[in-house]
Amino acid sequence: MSVDGRKTRQRPAAADQQLVELWLNSLWLEKGLSDNSRASYQRDLWQYAVWLNTRNTGLLQAGRSELQSYLHWRLEQQLKSSSTSRLLSCLRGFYRFLLRERYLDVDPTLNLDNPRPARPLPKTLSEEEVERLLAAPDCSDVLGLRDRAMLEVLYASGLRISELVGLQLEQVNQRLGVIRVVGKGDKERLVPVGDEALRWIERYLQQSRGLLAQNTREEGLFLSQRGQMMTRQAFWYRIRRYAVESGIDKPLSPHVLRHAFATHLINHGADLRVVQMLLGHSDLSTTQIYTHVANHRLQSLHREHHPRG
Repeated sequence: MSVDGRKTRQRPAAADQQLVELWLNSLWLEKGLSDNSRASYQRDLWQYAVWLNTRNTGLLQAGRSELQSYLHWRLEQQLKSSSTSRLLSCLRGFYRFLLRERYLDVDPTLNLDNPRPARPLPKTLSEEEVERLLAAPDCSDVLGLRDRAMLEVLYASGLRISELVGLQLEQVNQRLGVIRVVGKGDKERLVPVGDEALRWIERYLQQSRGLLAQNTREEGLFLSQRGQMMTRQAFWYRIRRYAVESGIDKPLSPHVLRHAFATHLINHGADLRVVQMLLGHSDLSTTQIYTHVANHRLQSLHREHHPRG
C-alpha cells in the first residue's frame, strides 16, 4: 500500500476525516484559508491518517512515538525534506487546534523535531585512481608541470582548493617539509606535504614558475599562463580534463582529492584527531564522516572478495 502524495486513493476513517474538516473550517474562518492550502493540508493529514490506520490507530490516539515513526518512514521513502517540513508544520497546527478544542490533553507534536536525512558519504577516489590522475598532466609542458605539482600538493596535504590557489611562496618551508596554511576564519595550521610533493614543488619552481611569472612581482606559488594567481575555477576545469584523460568515469573536483587524502589516511591507520588537525576542521564530528567512508569501503571489498560475502 502506498500513501505517498497523490498516488494514494484511500480515505481515512470517518472520525479522522471529521477532525480534519473541523480544523480546516476553523482555519478558513480565522485566517481565510485558500483552496490550494486547504487541499495541501487535507492531503498531508489524510496520508498520515491512512498510515495510522494500517497500524490500527487514528489521529486522536496517535502519540509522539507514532509521529516519530511516520517521519522516519517518510525519510526511508526518500520523500523531499521540504514536504516533510511542511507536513510537520501542518501537524503542529492541527494538534494545537485539537488541544484547544479539548479533544486532547497532550499535544503529541510538542518538542518534536524533523528527522534529518543521513549525511551523504563524500565522493572519493581509490588509491589507484589517484595515481592515474596524478600521472595525467604532461610534465614536459610548463602548465602540465604546474598542474602536476598542484595535484601532488592537494593529495599530499588535503588542502581546500581556496587554500591551494591562495598559497604564497613564503608559506612553503621546503627545509621542514611543511606548508603554513591560512584556513577558514583566518586560522593558521602547519601541514606536512611529504617528500614526493616537495620534489614536484621544487621541479615546478625551477622549470615552470619563472616562465609563468613573466617578470612580475607576483608572490603566489601557483601561477596562471598570464602570470597571475590561479583561480579555483581554472583549476577545477583542469582537474576535470585530467579525469577524462585518465579514464576516471565519475564527477571530479578538487574537493574529491581532499576527501581521498582523508579517507586514505584513515584506511592506513591514521588517528582521527590527526586527520582533523590536517584538514583544519574545528569540530571532530565533521572529520568522523571519513570513518564511515572507510567502513563502507571495507564492506564493499568484503562483499566483492569474500566467498560468503
